[in-house]
This record gives sequence, C-alpha cells and structure tokens, in this order.
Amino acid sequence: MDFLSVFGILLAIAAIVIGQHLEGGNLGMLVNGPAILIVVGGSIGATMLQSPLPVFMRSLNLLKWIFVPPPREFAKTKSELVRWSRIARKDGLLGLENVVKKVASDYTRKGLQLLIDGNDPEVIRETLEHDAATRESRDMQAARVYDGMGGYAPTLGILGAVIGLIHVMSNLADPALLGQGIAVAFVATIYGVGLANLMFLPAGNKLKAIIREETREQEMVIIGLVAIAEGENPRVIESRLQGLVY
Repeated sequence: MDFLSVFGILLAIAAIVIGQHLEGGNLGMLVNGPAILIVVGGSIGATMLQSPLPVFMRSLNLLKWIFVPPPREFAKTKSELVRWSRIARKDGLLGLENVVKKVASDYTRKGLQLLIDGNDPEVIRETLEHDAATRESRDMQAARVYDGMGGYAPTLGILGAVIGLIHVMSNLADPALLGQGIAVAFVATIYGVGLANLMFLPAGNKLKAIIREETREQEMVIIGLVAIAEGENPRVIESRLQGLVY
C-alpha cells in the first residue's frame, strides 16, 4: 500500500473542506449533483473519445498502482544477477537451467532463456530492449489518459458554470434566488479545477514515475544478462549494477 498517495488525497480533501469552513461556508455548498455529472461524466466521455479502447482499458488496470504499486526490489535483482553470473562462470550457461523455472518475472525469465540458449549478447540486448520499449510505450499511453482527463476537467467545469448561469438568468424575476444560484453555478468550476489538479494530473504523473521505475529495473536485467553472456567477472557486473540501485 502506498500510504503517501492515500495521505495526499486525504490531505487535499481536508484542506478544501477546512478552508471552506474558515471562509464561513459549509460543506453543503460544495455538493452539487449536476455539476459532478457534467465535470466527471464529460471528462471521462471526452477521454474515451480520444483514446483507443485497449489504451483506455489499460489505464483502468493501472489505476490500482497509485495505491498498490508493483514491488521494485532493485537490490534483490542485483544480487540475483550477480549470483547467476557466478553460476554461469562456474558451471557454464547450462547451469542456469534450474534457475530459470524459479524466476517470477516473465521478462527476466525470457532473458534468462535467451542466455541459456546461447544467443549472441547483442541479440539478447536487442530483444529485451525491444520488449521493454514496447511495454513502456503502452503503459505511458495509458498513463496519459489521466493527463487528458486533467486537461478536459477545468473546461467542463466552466461549461457547467455557464449552464448554471443560464439557469440563473432565467430566474431574474426573483432576485432572492440570484445569489444562491450563482454560487451553485460556480461549484462546477471548483469541481473541474479541483479534480484536474488534485486527482487526474497527479494520478497520471504518479503512474509515469512507477512506469519509469519498471523500466529502470528492466535496464538492470539487460545489463546483467548481457554481461553474463559476454563472460564478464561477477565483481565487475556487481559494480556496474550498483549504479542503478538507489
């Protein structure tokens, strides 16, 4: 569980609610069903229009990473690669056959199998780099879906405010309703700006950071496996990989 994400969301909501209270308002003033429908529904609809179905569905699958990101154990990965290099140096590449079945990561397992099969180091590098680039491009596209929502939400907030003002203008004959109606109209703007800057854009940036971490881990795997294929000394491999651990 990423407690920083949970705490960040709670802090943002608390800041708005407390600020509203200190200004003399009440929480009920910020609750408006039509405004929520216009901003949230409109933003999602516009994003669905701009996104291919696989990309949009992938973005929904990635959403859980904001709160439960996939584990990244760089020190453990480095230790495993160094251990495999020692096995290969002692027993040859075929000595890794018993290791490959125990590897949980499909990406790392594929690289190990390429290594065991005796492929040229450049073939291993090119194959793994292509897989990593394809995965990163796919996931970055999905993360940018939330950037799109963050771009559309403020505009939809203004649209909701204009719709509300149109309704207010239709009640000009009753001045007592004007002040309350105008206040409600601008709630849509609050929703648009608030959701964009407190939810959608931060969510997209968080996902991008997690995706870059996965790329860094895969880069470590590439460097380690290629070095093993080239027969480098395990101590040299360990020193090279240490730079990617932080």
